[in-house]
Amino acid sequence: MTSPTLLILAAGIGSRYGSLKQLDPIGPNGETIIDYSVFDAIQARFGKVVFVIRRNIEQEFRDTLMQKLSKHIEVEYVLQEIEKIPAGLAIHTERQKPWGTGHAVLMAKDIISEPFAVINADDFYGADAFRVMADFLQQAHEGEYAMVGYQLNKTLSEHGTVSRGVCNTDSNGFLLEITEHTKIAPTKDSIIYMDENDHAVAINPEAVVSMNFWGFTPRFFDHLERSFTEFIKENAQTITGELYIPTVVNQLISRGEASIQVLESNASWFGITYREDRNRAIEQLKKLISSGEYSDMRWIK
Repeated sequence: MTSPTLLILAAGIGSRYGSLKQLDPIGPNGETIIDYSVFDAIQARFGKVVFVIRRNIEQEFRDTLMQKLSKHIEVEYVLQEIEKIPAGLAIHTERQKPWGTGHAVLMAKDIISEPFAVINADDFYGADAFRVMADFLQQAHEGEYAMVGYQLNKTLSEHGTVSRGVCNTDSNGFLLEITEHTKIAPTKDSIIYMDENDHAVAINPEAVVSMNFWGFTPRFFDHLERSFTEFIKENAQTITGELYIPTVVNQLISRGEASIQVLESNASWFGITYREDRNRAIEQLKKLISSGEYSDMRWIK
């Protein structure tokens, strides 16, 4: 049975954080969130890790992460650059941002030929999330995809608003649609988001949301390529337009071309959206280490 691959999206600029947070040491021995994700993936029996990065961090990435991780698991990387689009299309001269998570995943098409999971580099997903995803991918057939769901009220920041993809599922736990909500924040009595008219709307605190932990089989790359080709023909001249994984997933569901199972896990998510979130992440890691979850991370050095 083929071991799944872990695809880590690490090309984001991190503008709200103010620095390259993917390589920020937050563990007691200088570990990054990426180190913990790779550790969890190895324990869950993933066989390879592929990173999506940008050229401007390539050398730092090779010096900081690739050299040490490759001692423990096969590691490869691909570059996501804005010029990597179909020939014959002109890019807006002021365009600086990559083309989104859909484009990022597509960059790995030529080096992944087995079932694979996708995560963000700057999010901590928890060991059990990797275990349940690995179990799913070991048995998945083409067209059978998955995501790990998390409870909304456990994914918020105390230091600003967040955007979340809220999941609508059927009685069997399969995804029907993801709806992106922006400017989500807790209030004294509830959790709200701002709608397209900038009106505050209450949202269920226990709603299941996507934190970009996906599981796919290789055919997903074909779907991505089709969706990105359609997207880029209309958006090559935009400054900020991006193609996101949930957009492609929604398209596949509406066409009946794939099923997406929402996996349950007892893992806790945390991330670093704002620089002020860093201290909370450090404290949460300390608790996990004290509980024995990460009693010895010295192997990662």
